Order: sequence, then C-alpha cells, then structure tokens
Amino acid sequence: MKLFQSMTILSCLLWSAVLLANSDSSTMSDPSQSSLGLYVNAKEAYQMLQQDSRAVLVDVRDPVEVKFTGFASPTKIHVPWLLTDTSQLHVGQQTWPMQPNLDFDQQLLSRLQQLGVQKDDAIILICRSGATRSAPAVDRLASYGYSNVWSVTDGFEGNTLQEGPSKGVRAVDGWRNSGLPWSYRIPAEVAWTAPITETTNTKTAKENHP
Repeated sequence: MKLFQSMTILSCLLWSAVLLANSDSSTMSDPSQSSLGLYVNAKEAYQMLQQDSRAVLVDVRDPVEVKFTGFASPTKIHVPWLLTDTSQLHVGQQTWPMQPNLDFDQQLLSRLQQLGVQKDDAIILICRSGATRSAPAVDRLASYGYSNVWSVTDGFEGNTLQEGPSKGVRAVDGWRNSGLPWSYRIPAEVAWTAPITETTNTKTAKENHP
C-alpha cells in the first residue's frame, strides 16, 4: 500500500512537471521523441511481437478511442495516458478536453508486474498516431528503470490523407491500415476500467443503512 501511495505521489509530481514544461512553448520539446530513442512503425512492432515471445504491446489510448476505432489484437495491456474529461467542453476546440490519467504509473507498473515483465524486456507503446502520447509514456517507464521501451511512430490509426475527397481521414499507415490483426472486441483481462470511487450518494446510503 505504501509503495502504491508513493507511486501516486510521484506520478502527480511528474505530471505537474510535464504540464509546467508544456505551458511554456519555448521549452516544449518534440512530444513524438522519447528519451530512449527507440522507435518502430506498426509493421515492425508486429514483427517484434512475432519474434520475441516476451515482448509486450501496451495501448495508451483513451477507452473512447478504442471503442470506436478498434484495438490491436496482440495487445496485452491497456492503460490510458490521457482521459476524456466529459465534465466540461473546450469551447474553442468544440470538443471535450483530455486530462492526465494520474493513476497511469501505478496502473501500468501493476500490470507489468502481473505479467512478469522484466525491465529489459521489449515493451511497445502505441497511441493513435505516435505524435503526443506513446513517447511521453516511454519516458515515464524509463524513469522507473525500464530500458527497452519502444514507441510506435504511426500509432494505431496512422496519418491523415493530405488530398482528395477523404482528405483528413486517418488512412495512411498505422496498425489498422497496415493489414495487421485488430478487432473491436477487447478481452476483459486486457481492457482498462476506471477505479471505483465512492460517490456521495453511496456514502449517504451507507450512513442511512449501516
């Protein structure tokens, strides 16, 4: 328990540092680049998984994305780096903002431990397009001593078409566009679920019915 509490505190401190750095565009580095410098495209990631039985594919996308765009079949762990905040709407962007998953460290480290993943095993992180989430997540694992963590550069959905009637659609490269195995069905042992928190109504009910 103390270990998980310590990790939660460390996670909050790390997120604070990330948000502070990103608040100043002059100091913000390329979010697609990781400190380990280990990159593969989707096809190369699949080859690694086929050739190395200890390699693990980790999806760091929001569950909403997974629900509507699909899931790479070999995925062993799903822990979102960011979560959709449905409590508010970003008026300028006309969509719901994404907020850090403050339990990311604890949740991912726990799943890696459950699967017996060692710190020098190949861990492959995949997000939507490899632009802003998988690489920072690589850095987070590196901070815990994991040394063989890879970022999928074209992600699950790939890049957008630059011309034609379908301009802007993510149909270039990426796991889903490369003929690799994927599905809308998510195994229960892989899918991420939000931690259960006790609501005010639940507390009131317990007080009224001890």
